[in-house]
Amino acid sequence: MSRLNYHHLHYFWRVATLGNLTEAARQLHVSQSALSAQIRALEESMETKLFERSGRRLVLTATGQRVLGYANDIFSRGEELESLLRHGVEPEYQQLRIGVLSTMSRNFIEGFIAPLINQPKVRFSLHARGMANLLNGLANHQFDLILTNSNVTADDQDTLWQSQLLARQPLAVVGPKGQKPTTSFPQGYAGKRWVLPTTRTELRTAFDGFCSRWNYEPDVQAEADDMAMLRLLARDTGALTVLPPVVVKDEIARGTLQEFMTLPNVYESFYAVTVKRQFVSPVLTELLAQHSG
Repeated sequence: MSRLNYHHLHYFWRVATLGNLTEAARQLHVSQSALSAQIRALEESMETKLFERSGRRLVLTATGQRVLGYANDIFSRGEELESLLRHGVEPEYQQLRIGVLSTMSRNFIEGFIAPLINQPKVRFSLHARGMANLLNGLANHQFDLILTNSNVTADDQDTLWQSQLLARQPLAVVGPKGQKPTTSFPQGYAGKRWVLPTTRTELRTAFDGFCSRWNYEPDVQAEADDMAMLRLLARDTGALTVLPPVVVKDEIARGTLQEFMTLPNVYESFYAVTVKRQFVSPVLTELLAQHSG
């Protein structure tokens, strides 16, 4: 059984990171032909293609993306170890890569990363993506964790998602300040216009179920599956909306919007999703611990 050649893997890592064979060969002080031969040897030992040609460019295959994720972990930790052994010092800073669902509340995301802001030895990056892209990036080690408002569970033995519930936010009816109905739902809401989450969302499903119980048909002026857009529509149209108050906390604080009522037993849940690894960044462990319970 052949063993992984880390010398070949390092060459692959430099080419994939730089995205340029010529520059990688220059930095590694080898010829382009020798570098290409090393990468071919790695592909042959793995029995898979890591790069594809696109004109004069090398593009990572799907497998190449996954290998790059592992190589990032291996060699970044190796550089930290070398620094510790040679100089007796820890790395200058820890890097955290966070993927976020593009439709999530920016206010919630800001609250989640707040503990990182004043840590001088921590650097972090945020990447907004769709759900499928986030899960692929997590599996390929492009992200250390992802934030989502949908729970993720393992659908087979090879999928090792770890999902942690971060918070549950109640769902509320929100509208312009000073226009809260004086009578209870649904009587006080006759003739009101609404801007709502799209029918594909769990929030809309919950609200539609609530309305059905009261035999109420909302007059829907607009729909949006993006919380940032729903926030703007609620602020600028004068219509009512349904969302977690955290999404519009700034508008409520300024007196632009007002919470009219909280829907009973309806919540939006927020999750942090990771994959099982032998090494977990201490800053990630600490961040998740602060949001547990």
